[in-house]
Amino acid sequence: MLLVTGVSGALGSLVADRLAGRPDVALGTRAGLPGTRRLDFDAPGTLPEAFAGVETLLLVSAGYGEDDTVVARHEAAISAAEAAGVRHVVYTSLSGDGDHLAYALAHRWTERRLRSSASVDWTILRNGLYAEFLTWIAAPDAENRITGPLGGGRLAAVARADLADIAVSVATAPAAHRNRVYELVGERALGGADLAEALGATYAPGTLADARAAIAASGAVPFQVPMLASTYSAIAHGFMDGTGVASDLRTLLGGREPLDALDVYVKAVREG
Repeated sequence: MLLVTGVSGALGSLVADRLAGRPDVALGTRAGLPGTRRLDFDAPGTLPEAFAGVETLLLVSAGYGEDDTVVARHEAAISAAEAAGVRHVVYTSLSGDGDHLAYALAHRWTERRLRSSASVDWTILRNGLYAEFLTWIAAPDAENRITGPLGGGRLAAVARADLADIAVSVATAPAAHRNRVYELVGERALGGADLAEALGATYAPGTLADARAAIAASGAVPFQVPMLASTYSAIAHGFMDGTGVASDLRTLLGGREPLDALDVYVKAVREG
């Protein structure tokens, strides 16, 4: 039995769609939606029943939050998996070039925790930042200007759908990926000028200080301010353009062409 967590989220829901109707797959969500197993990493008492009979766990990272919150969630999940006799955990982590991001620590802690387990095999999918995420940080404003402070930097963004395909492929045949770490970043790095050109917009990047102030004034919760500011900074200063890692994306897609991240971005903006 394969259990997929977080199926009400953006990535988890795509995975769930691809696995729909399979009798050897269970879907888990905090909300306890129809046809799913209720599991709540903030309520570890829900986990033993949810993990019963599970051999492989696809652990979709349990949401953004303060480091201690996310670490506690992942610790609860991994400990429950060990206690339930789960044999293999596939974890959706963060790309290796993302260590400058404010939210990297919880991912790296989780990777270390899995490696130290005495009872479970593991596979780590180090996902790059989504092409769809660019619509949060680099969408045109009312004056058709992209003002996100990306500077001259570029992001090796990756389509969420490609990552879902890979997660399904690995989690349904985990033995072939035992104790492996895969880097999954896009093949085409996008800069602010590329995004603007594709939309017929103007690229007029502001400063990190301006962005930080705008995020804080938007009603964002406190942890989101450094999260987004560090993302802008890492991209602007050349740490997220894909040159710092060797991507396994095309290999794990079976050799097929990855979806074009720019097309995904443009579609998401226009539909958004």
